[in-house]
Amino acid sequence: MSYQSRPNEHRPQQTNSSQKTPPRSPDKPRKDQKRRSGSVPVVKAGGKRQLPWLTIGAVAVVAVIIAALAVYLVPKFQSKQEAQKWVPTASNPDPSKDIAGVTKVYYPAGQHVTAAQRVAYDQSPPFGGPHDQVWATCTGIVYPKPLRSENAVHALEHGSIWITYNPDSIKPGDLDALKQKVTGQQYTLMSPYPGLSSPISVQSWGHQLKLDSASDQRIDHFITALRRNSQKGSYSGHPDVTTYPEVGAECAAIPGAFDPSNPPAADSGPLPKDAVPMNGTGTTAATDENGAAAPTPAG
Repeated sequence: MSYQSRPNEHRPQQTNSSQKTPPRSPDKPRKDQKRRSGSVPVVKAGGKRQLPWLTIGAVAVVAVIIAALAVYLVPKFQSKQEAQKWVPTASNPDPSKDIAGVTKVYYPAGQHVTAAQRVAYDQSPPFGGPHDQVWATCTGIVYPKPLRSENAVHALEHGSIWITYNPDSIKPGDLDALKQKVTGQQYTLMSPYPGLSSPISVQSWGHQLKLDSASDQRIDHFITALRRNSQKGSYSGHPDVTTYPEVGAECAAIPGAFDPSNPPAADSGPLPKDAVPMNGTGTTAATDENGAAAPTPAG
């Protein structure tokens, strides 16, 4: 028996070109392809991006700390710069020249009088010229009663600051403020000065500043500029003279010569006819006070 093959049997199948798989788009990653390291995730439309609140909070805290430090440190830095302006140096031997109201006079040093003599001072309170051979203790003492000017001026010669006040015109608060500037501060002393032309007057050797208020910053500037200022060149025409004459002299009391708890009383009444003039007539040259060479009149 013979078989007749069917027409389509053993005929190779033809491929339909129209059914070929389309090429993959290069921008479309395969589903099983891993995300490359460092790639940025894409937020789908309608999705929400999470804000880095922890980072934002840390930055805010740091900003607040920086601002607080600035508020605290900047004024201190400015204050330090301002204070440094009044520190004497070789290039700026007398910063008090920039303090408004300072009176400056050159006085020869080392002219001594005895406890029985008075000096016809040219300034009130005096801040230079002939003075007693014994100095008023200037170790930060607030004297409750007026001092004998001749003793106080000698303390100025040692580089101290003498703060005086008018007991009739100074305000109670100002008196307390002045005491705080003096108490316990070496090379300072303070005492009332009846009849003072202003509520407050501050003296160093050759310098004076009169003021109305203890809150006046010029007081601190004056003290910084002139207490123990040993620079040369402060006085015009006297380039080799130090700002205060007896550099290195002490302020402590002389045992048996000056009692800080009971100092010599201030002189009162009219000057006697034999008062020592400011030119030093009737004085004696200074003697050895600190185990060093005796000071000689400057200039």
